Amino acid sequence: MEIKKLLFVTKFEDLCYDALNSLLSLRKAALDHVVFLNVIEREKVSMKRGSGYLKEEEVKLKETANIRFIDWAENLFELGMEVGAYIEVSDLIPEILKVIEIEKPDLIVIGRSHKRKLEQLYSRSDITELTRRVRIPILVFKHLGEDKVVPEELFKRPLFATSWSTSSEQAVSSLKEMGKVIGELHLMHVVNEKDLKHPNSHEVQKVRKNERKRLENLCDEFEAVGISARPHVYVGDPEKEILKAAKEYQATMIILGVSERSAILERWMGSIARNIADKSIYPCLLFPVVS
Repeated sequence: MEIKKLLFVTKFEDLCYDALNSLLSLRKAALDHVVFLNVIEREKVSMKRGSGYLKEEEVKLKETANIRFIDWAENLFELGMEVGAYIEVSDLIPEILKVIEIEKPDLIVIGRSHKRKLEQLYSRSDITELTRRVRIPILVFKHLGEDKVVPEELFKRPLFATSWSTSSEQAVSSLKEMGKVIGELHLMHVVNEKDLKHPNSHEVQKVRKNERKRLENLCDEFEAVGISARPHVYVGDPEKEILKAAKEYQATMIILGVSERSAILERWMGSIARNIADKSIYPCLLFPVVS
């Protein structure tokens, strides 16, 4: 799947134009249309007293967002791109879903969730909710450290952690369309320690070699479309090992397929992909399961 249209969900303090600018390398592939969305959450307006004052505050916030979007759009127009924008007072996830239905984007870009841990236990994080409700890739953008430094080349050295799931297969299909964008792709699979518990060391090595061979075959597929790729087999807890590999290979982002879990289990235990997207310092590109 090509990424031609991007939905950029911003609250401004999280994602500004420099973040968007770091994604414009996707123009080398197929990107030619950006849709901006700013959702002014109701609580920001409802904290003000007096109906007249509420309306005045709403107008001020909308116009401030509009001024920012006009400036950003002018930059994109100069690059020959199409631009759209939505500014609404609403709740975040329902508004994102509404714009997705209208615009049919190929990729959603959003900042990290701001819900506290207790809120996430009872209402899920924004990322968890979004991955359960949409069927297109989601890029959870992160800045490098507290100084809000933006990665200059987001696709220079991505780490793709495959679980050989359906969503991982969908990630492969999309990544193959990005040969002109990706620098060097690191492929990894984390083997469960239980699969290595065998009295025969030959059988243990056989498991590792089989996974290595699968990764090498996948590397060959990427090489065939012009993407340099390197295979890595890790053993242990997937979440810890993925973050370890990202650090060791200086990944510029982590790419993951999102597994399906029951709503209750998801809320209390999360999933590997969603936990990494919510908690890690790395930008994360998530591929939900397409039914």
